[in-house]
Amino acid sequence: MEMLILASGGKIHHPAWLLRAEAVHRQLRTQMAHDYSAKIQRVTAGGATLCAAVDGAKVLGLALYRCYENTYTGLHFYIDDLVTDEAHRSQGVGKFMLDYLQREARKLDADCIALDSGTQRQQAHRFYFREGFTIPSFNFRKGLKK
Repeated sequence: MEMLILASGGKIHHPAWLLRAEAVHRQLRTQMAHDYSAKIQRVTAGGATLCAAVDGAKVLGLALYRCYENTYTGLHFYIDDLVTDEAHRSQGVGKFMLDYLQREARKLDADCIALDSGTQRQQAHRFYFREGFTIPSFNFRKGLKK
C-alpha cells in the first residue's frame, strides 16, 4: 500500500486514479457535485490536497486535507475528508492513511491535527478515539442556501 497525491494546487496530477477514487469518495460525500473532477480542482485550488491509499490498481481509501493558521490552535492541519472503501474497512487502511497524514502535519510543524465527523458515524468515532483524538468543542453550523 502506498499514498499517492491525486490533486493539489488546483491541478489533477493523476486523472486515471482520480476516476477510480471518485466512487470511494462518494461513499462519504454522497451529496457531492456531479462533476467530481471540477469540484476537486476548485477545492484544491483553495489550498487542499487530495491523496489516496492505493494497492495495485485499487483505491483503498482517500484523504483531503489542508494546513492553515488560526487564532485558536495555531498551525492547524485539517482533514476535510477521510474515508476507507467499504470493502476494505477494518483492514488497517484508515490507520495507514492517518499515520501518513500525521507525518505530513509534523513536516509542516503543525500544532494540531483535526477533523470533523458526522454524529451518525459511530464506527469512525471509535477509530478516532483509539488513535488519540478527543472532542474539544462542538461544531455549530447554519445553512445559508435553501
